Amino acid sequence: MIDGAGRQAIFLAMSEKPATTYIVSVFEKTHWRVLLNTRDREEAESLEWAMIQDGVKARIEEITPKVKR
Repeated sequence: MIDGAGRQAIFLAMSEKPATTYIVSVFEKTHWRVLLNTRDREEAESLEWAMIQDGVKARIEEITPKVKR
């Protein structure tokens, strides 16, 4: 059974905007390899920038869950 505080925590978690996940990948020969999954955009961009500086082909994918109604 969920007490009053638990219900409030569940309600707050459900009412917040869904968090975007950033996936940083690098290209190795014939496929993309995932290096990092994070919710921090700056961390993802800094890793991508570091990979590009090293001459590696890198990309960031953004995944935002759809809001359930």
